[in-house]
Amino acid sequence: MKFNKISLFILGAFLMLFVVACGGGGDASSSGGGGSDTAPPADAPALPAGDAAKGEELYNSTCIACHGEAGTGIEGLGKNMTESEFIRGLSDEELLAFIKTGRPSNDPENTTGVDMPPKGGNPALSDADIMDIIAYIHSFQK
Repeated sequence: MKFNKISLFILGAFLMLFVVACGGGGDASSSGGGGSDTAPPADAPALPAGDAAKGEELYNSTCIACHGEAGTGIEGLGKNMTESEFIRGLSDEELLAFIKTGRPSNDPENTTGVDMPPKGGNPALSDADIMDIIAYIHSFQK
């Protein structure tokens, strides 16, 4: 069977989505139930600002499958982040906690019907890595 470039792209995107949705075998304790490990303690020092250049690399390996190139979104998968009031309304610490927790499809605030796995399905992401991704997300917001 012959594949054209669009078919190969779609196949690749679905394979990437499958890998991301499976979560890469992270431990079950990070599956997000709003646990206390998602928000920094009140006396914790503020996290340093992230590096958008590093964040772009991490975004492209973790988030792009659902949220698209430069956060433009992929219909039926991930929201467009370029004009997101939700993202704009959160502090970096709150956005960090949200990304670490994810959002299950049965969450009443989930408007896509698709799970956002904790850490975008990449359990290897550290808080510093996520802060880099957040800096990158802020760089393309309108």
